[in-house]
Amino acid sequence: MPMRVAIPKERRADEKRVAASPETVRKMKGLGLDVVVETGAGVASAVPDAAYEAAGATIAPDAAAALGDADIVLKVQRPITAAEGGPDEAGLMKTGAVLIALLAPYQNKAQVEAYATAGIDAFSMELLPRITRAQSMDVLSSQANLAGYRAVLDAAAAFGRAFPMMMTAAGTVPPARAFIMGVGVAGLQAIATAKRLGAIVSATDVRPATKEQVESLGGSFVAVEDEEFKQAQTAGGYAKEMSPAYQEKQRALVAETIKKQDVVITTALIPGRKAPVLVTDAMLRTMKPGSVLVDMAVEQGGNVEGSKPGEVVELYGVKIVGHLNIPSRIAVDASALYARNLLNFLQPLVEKDAGALKIDLEDEVLKGTCLTRGGRIVHPAFAPATGG
Repeated sequence: MPMRVAIPKERRADEKRVAASPETVRKMKGLGLDVVVETGAGVASAVPDAAYEAAGATIAPDAAAALGDADIVLKVQRPITAAEGGPDEAGLMKTGAVLIALLAPYQNKAQVEAYATAGIDAFSMELLPRITRAQSMDVLSSQANLAGYRAVLDAAAAFGRAFPMMMTAAGTVPPARAFIMGVGVAGLQAIATAKRLGAIVSATDVRPATKEQVESLGGSFVAVEDEEFKQAQTAGGYAKEMSPAYQEKQRALVAETIKKQDVVITTALIPGRKAPVLVTDAMLRTMKPGSVLVDMAVEQGGNVEGSKPGEVVELYGVKIVGHLNIPSRIAVDASALYARNLLNFLQPLVEKDAGALKIDLEDEVLKGTCLTRGGRIVHPAFAPATGG
């Protein structure tokens, strides 16, 4: 009997994405898997039930019917619980089911323990190791890329002026100045998008390697480029902790730069920790009236003092945009890319006609993402804290 894959409807607020596309359903069927999609799962991503049926999926009437017999459950966000106002999705899954999703384990450690208690083998996609072999599975990169694009559009929508320079018979409209803080995947896409819209773009990051990336996209790089800065990157490409003296010099430079900007987009996140504050209240007071900040880290505490999750607030004449779940604001493409990431993760595990997944926890990808297995918490970052 073939293994069954369930695609339930996402029930969390502000979530419009879905964990499978008709394309990935066809490919899962090609692997010998049965695919069950809960009715309405793809509607917010412009995928009707009929498109899934045409790809070979069965449509289930509700979460219980979709999840009850599933061997593998693919989701975008972690299962909703009864306490959160939904059906207890994890409780609907059978013992031994494999759950693959963005499980936010650092923020939801009690739920990790619940997966183990329920006998669910849980894999958290945001813990994927940053290795070459895993690039096609990297959900954080695929979603951050689209989020960086959307953040610039959100800034443009909130901004009361045009981005490009326009020369008209009535006079010239000057180009907007956009400053991107943090040059990861989201930041690079934000630079490229703001540039395409005609803004004068600058960006900052503490990693020296990002200077060339910023300049290659037509932006100017803002950083205190002293000897300490040149050594500010680990062998793995991550930022090192900088000295208090350097941080003070960098803060002063950023504060001076922010005064001149029309649009600022902040992207700095630290896994498992509160987002660092990049724009202080004192900096906000120096900004031009009518300028706009988009705080992409608002859900993890925020990079901007005064930003509020899910709100657009105005302080000192400056708009601070704190939209939640930015990838979901561009749900059609975000879903398509996320679905391919999950398929690329799942594909190597499927032994055709074997009726089981080949899960080898010595494999670097699986070892990095596996939270629970066989009723135990197996990920070292969570086992000690929960007594597993």
